[in-house]
Amino acid sequence: MTARLPSLNGLRAFEAAARHLSFTQAAQELNVTQTAISHQIRRLEEELGIRLFIRQSRALALTPQAAEYLPGIRAAFQDLRTATDRLLRKGDDRVLTISTLTSLAVKWLLPRLSSFQEQHPEIDVRITTSTELVDFRTSNVDAAIRYGQGRWPGLDAEWLMAEHLFPVCSPKLLTGERALRRPEDLEHATLLHTSSTIDDWRLWLTAAGLPAHLSQNRGLTFDLAFMTIQAAIDGLGVAMGHTAYVADDVANGRLVVPFNVSMPSAGYYFVTPQDRPATPKLNLFRDWLRTAAKQ
Repeated sequence: MTARLPSLNGLRAFEAAARHLSFTQAAQELNVTQTAISHQIRRLEEELGIRLFIRQSRALALTPQAAEYLPGIRAAFQDLRTATDRLLRKGDDRVLTISTLTSLAVKWLLPRLSSFQEQHPEIDVRITTSTELVDFRTSNVDAAIRYGQGRWPGLDAEWLMAEHLFPVCSPKLLTGERALRRPEDLEHATLLHTSSTIDDWRLWLTAAGLPAHLSQNRGLTFDLAFMTIQAAIDGLGVAMGHTAYVADDVANGRLVVPFNVSMPSAGYYFVTPQDRPATPKLNLFRDWLRTAAKQ
């Protein structure tokens, strides 16, 4: 016997409230009143016979049952969004969706994308960013640009460009009493970190023959690499630069490379599913991307 599905409105209210941990923010997102969200959640709890939220004076928390229930509900709504998007886009051969990392998009891809648009104005390029590997089976993404070793099961990965790690900073940090003149001067510098690549400083310091514990000196940490680079441009400290992220800023004088010590890292790859034939628009973008990467 198939279980009867609970109210769709109740599930929407639950998913939004669980994501925000706030009835107020869920109400704003769904364009209803907070009272309506509260009623829908209460009705859903009655249908399921399970308590979903622990209501505290100034906070909202999921019960263990709700925390277990949420991933499936969230995935179901994402499948609905994906199916709807596919339906609305069906037959639209102009759209090309590329997934990549936010910082690579901001610091490397977007500044170059206008040349592709000039060459192929008939193609509508859409850039989506994520720190997670794209699932080509459940998304409308045509291809991805990813950082790593190029080994992803079920995917074709074409090497685009190599990466090196090296410190970068504002030119203003090369002058003054505590000017950076040699790697040892980093002992007195503020180090800028990116949380997703928190080991970069330790690895570079080791390669440069410096104590790895210097990476734990006072510093600032940011969620995304392009934020770390911007902090370096603003003179807040020294960042660990990735070639693709800092090349333009170094060329334009916004950043300088204070030491002649770099360390090779993983590279960037153009990734496509093996079981999906390449379309003409994808091949045009691939060819353009190869040229951009070589430059």
